[in-house]
Amino acid sequence: MNSITELKLTNLLDLAKEAAVCAGKEILKVYQDDDFGIEHKEDHSPLTKADKAAHNIIVRKLESSKLPILSEEGVEIAYGDRIKWDYFWMVDPLDGTKEFVKRNGEFTVNIALIKDGEPVMGVVYTPVKSELFFALKGTGAYKSVNDCIQPLETSKNDSLKGLRVVASRSHLNEETKRFMDRLIEPEIVSMGSSLKFMALAEAQAEVYPRYAPTMEWDSAAAHAICKEVGLEVLDVKTKKTLEYNKENLLNPYFIVASPRVLKQLDLV
Repeated sequence: MNSITELKLTNLLDLAKEAAVCAGKEILKVYQDDDFGIEHKEDHSPLTKADKAAHNIIVRKLESSKLPILSEEGVEIAYGDRIKWDYFWMVDPLDGTKEFVKRNGEFTVNIALIKDGEPVMGVVYTPVKSELFFALKGTGAYKSVNDCIQPLETSKNDSLKGLRVVASRSHLNEETKRFMDRLIEPEIVSMGSSLKFMALAEAQAEVYPRYAPTMEWDSAAAHAICKEVGLEVLDVKTKKTLEYNKENLLNPYFIVASPRVLKQLDLV
């Protein structure tokens, strides 16, 4: 395995961005078709031709890096093998398949580079809007639209009054309701996929409480971006940063916010 000093991280970031954009093109081909080829996985979640096409092209692109690839739509890899990895790609070829099927545009391609359990690089691409979010540890986080690149900046609001909360307007579960009861006149911001994280990363919201199941590939790329703009992604029970490449790839419930907001909520 190559060490980080031997890898040109900027080249890997360019590779991940290229892979995400190419996957987005494949996704849009299916999106514009009448037949999504919808199947259902064992957990009853939908799987479309777009998921498969995006997975295939991302793997083809990333294979040149010689790093292992863990994809939602790839083969299951035993923990005994994964634990030996120092660096690897974690991929969700189409995050928000339900949003894709609804044709609301709120779906993304997520590609992260994980080092020893930490997301050190993240790329989130929105095919419908051609918006590319990306970050590399220590270099900041950015959004690119039509080749115009701008640094991402978070909201400066740290008061519990009027906080914009990323949540579902129609499906607030009890844990989320209890969380929101702690706030004063919160405003709900609703969207799909890892765009929930990006809402905070570009100052469209201040807090994202996630009291529902997600997998590591749902959060890894967005987590890397959020870290670079000073946001925390914390396990709500342990108050520790989410870790990746666990034996069980299911995420714990988590909250995304700035340290200022987390302090107000007594979560740090």
